[in-house]
Amino acid sequence: MNKRLVTLIGLIIILMGGLILSGCGEAVSESPNEKVVVTSTIGQIGDAVKNIGGEHVEVQSLMGPGVDPHLYKAKQSDIGKLQEADIIFYSGLHLEGKMLEIFKKMNEEKPTYAIADSIPKDKLRKDSANNTAMDPHVWFDIDLWKIALEQVRDGLIKNDPQNKEDYIRNTEKYFAQLDELKTYADKEMAMIPEEQRVLVTAHDAFNYFGAKYGLQVMGLQGLSTDAEYGLGDVQSLVNTLVDRNIKAVFVESSISEKSINAVIAGAKDKDHKVSIGGELFSDAMGKEGTDEGTYIGMYRHNVDTIVDALK
Repeated sequence: MNKRLVTLIGLIIILMGGLILSGCGEAVSESPNEKVVVTSTIGQIGDAVKNIGGEHVEVQSLMGPGVDPHLYKAKQSDIGKLQEADIIFYSGLHLEGKMLEIFKKMNEEKPTYAIADSIPKDKLRKDSANNTAMDPHVWFDIDLWKIALEQVRDGLIKNDPQNKEDYIRNTEKYFAQLDELKTYADKEMAMIPEEQRVLVTAHDAFNYFGAKYGLQVMGLQGLSTDAEYGLGDVQSLVNTLVDRNIKAVFVESSISEKSINAVIAGAKDKDHKVSIGGELFSDAMGKEGTDEGTYIGMYRHNVDTIVDALK
């Protein structure tokens, strides 16, 4: 039994809870495409691979708009995408916590990179509720995100050395665009008054963002949406909104509005009116073909939405 077949069977066992489906004994055929086939998890990574790989790559992401990577469980249809890939890029730092065994299995057969794991540990933010866990939402710090994306560049070069110069050139071009984005964000975020610099969202996805721009970030849930929240968490946020006269809270595209609506209702009970300042993109980007369907467009959208609501 060849290595590819063993891996495929192992994946099916993981994905289907031990039920081996009919037809799993056939290996997935390789794509006739001469391009490097890349499978990524979140859209932020997929978009970066497209920019860095350019014409040399074909990219498919497992998690589209509105999908929460913390809770994502691989489907049977993902087997083909993973098997067809020449390279797999995922975030790491337990962002895709329910898929770690699958990635471990795939790494036995093909290059599988957890790109955020390449960031020096002393630059990462710790989970306030768990000192041994690191915050995985590194794409909200542009400087850290560039470090992670160097892993994408290097992985493509290792797999496809004949196009090394193109990958290096594309990375430099993309990083220049990210530097422009950083300059834009610095200028815009500085417009928020000191007393209004509180960002209230459904979960703690924006701690890197808050640290960059001097915002106090408060979320009902922890770093993972797997975490539970209770009445005490809601009341604590309500008290902060009332005490600091905060007028706006934010919903996230990949998370239900239920938790934030509970905060708004709690503030209303204390005769404090709070509105939804807008929808932010946290763990997922917007729809493909829109500005928010790119990393740069998503980031600018978040900056503009936060500034408009809090300034």
